[in-house]
Amino acid sequence: MRRFSEFDFGVSWVMSFFHQDWTYDGPTAADVVAKHLAAEADDKVLAVRRDARVLVDHLPSETTEVLWTAGAQYMPSFEGTSGSEWTRTVIGLCDARLSAKADVRPLTGADTEDGLPYRDAVVAEIERVEFLPTEVREALVDCARRCTPDLALRVLLRCIVKTPYNVLSPDQYARLEAIGSALHYGEYVVDAVEFMVEQD
Repeated sequence: MRRFSEFDFGVSWVMSFFHQDWTYDGPTAADVVAKHLAAEADDKVLAVRRDARVLVDHLPSETTEVLWTAGAQYMPSFEGTSGSEWTRTVIGLCDARLSAKADVRPLTGADTEDGLPYRDAVVAEIERVEFLPTEVREALVDCARRCTPDLALRVLLRCIVKTPYNVLSPDQYARLEAIGSALHYGEYVVDAVEFMVEQD
């Protein structure tokens, strides 16, 4: 049983929009998100909305800001807004995109997997990535415990990709792969950090 995509999805996918050249995709962060959502299938949009809803419902704004900033390469400043307000904006963009269709089918099967049986394993992996700042690891642990381990793991992978001058041990990568497999991730989700595995 696989998820709808072989690639990253949800809020962690949205974080990937904010790279060095993100402004070429739109004048504002909201415009960039809207552009990407418009080009995607319903399940991709539903996955973003699901993640964003969980963040807003279960984490304080400050923690949400830490996650967005840590997971995106060039996240726009939160000056004049907040992590919760930005996440609500993303939800609103998802709602606007989904409302344009009359027959949106809900996520089912593997796409509803939240990873609760793997919470302790995800928390342990977060705590082992010592090259991430303490504040980021604490926010990720909060996400795993108060939101879903699935979301926390995908954001962790985004944070790791952002720090390519560090390395993962082969054992770390193997554990991440095992959790990703248990969560029915596609081939290219955990694989995104394979290039950081320490070579013998």
